[in-house]
Amino acid sequence: MDIIPVPAFRDNYIWLAHDGRHALVVDPGDAAVVEQALDRLGLQLGAILVTHHHPDHVGGLGQLLARSAVPVFGPAGESIEGVSDPVFDGDEIRVATPALGFRVLDVPGHTAGHVAYVAMDIEPGLVFCGDTLFSAGCGRLFEGSPAQLAASLAKLAALPPTTRVYCTHEYTLSNLAFARVAEPDNPARDAYALQCESLRTRGEPTLPTTIGRERAINPFLRCDQPSVAGAVAAHAGQALQDEVACLAALRAWKDGF
Repeated sequence: MDIIPVPAFRDNYIWLAHDGRHALVVDPGDAAVVEQALDRLGLQLGAILVTHHHPDHVGGLGQLLARSAVPVFGPAGESIEGVSDPVFDGDEIRVATPALGFRVLDVPGHTAGHVAYVAMDIEPGLVFCGDTLFSAGCGRLFEGSPAQLAASLAKLAALPPTTRVYCTHEYTLSNLAFARVAEPDNPARDAYALQCESLRTRGEPTLPTTIGRERAINPFLRCDQPSVAGAVAAHAGQALQDEVACLAALRAWKDGF
């Protein structure tokens, strides 16, 4: 199984997983670039996964479905035109072409019904997590609460450390710039930043990352660490009651960074 990023808009990645004949597409905000990739690679669209309702993730559904009437899996808690197979937390779904299985995780916060898809048949594992988790960052709180986002990030962080993380925006360098402020002393993060800067200089994506790497460098997964909690409390000018309060203050800090 090959998984490639299809760049869209300014910084989106639409993920395309294929077996050389059929393709699974994740969060197709732009149908035109997906169709170009399918035609270039000689692939037939087999199925679509959707993580949440934002237009840059679902805007291409209508055009793609006009081309191929394929199953579209998407969050049951959100109203998305074109979704044929609503999914719930804990569901196990099977895609026929290409042959893939996924376990569904509810990961609200960025949106109220956001889901992620954890592959069941691929080693090392992988997760398509939409906009909930980014490399060195996380999604903004548009519809959910800090407590929901904290629980969602904890679900993702609990996946095996080798799990590859396919998020949907190339935000890594800007996230790392904030991470340097939110946790000033993190050598692993600094080494990763040099690697990512080299990749972007060559025009290559920084993704996928891994759960293990994100546990080591992502401040939003490290609110239990004194190095992060102390920096956040100092910025907020007050003591923080718990990790949820730390995450809320960290997210607000990043919003204005």
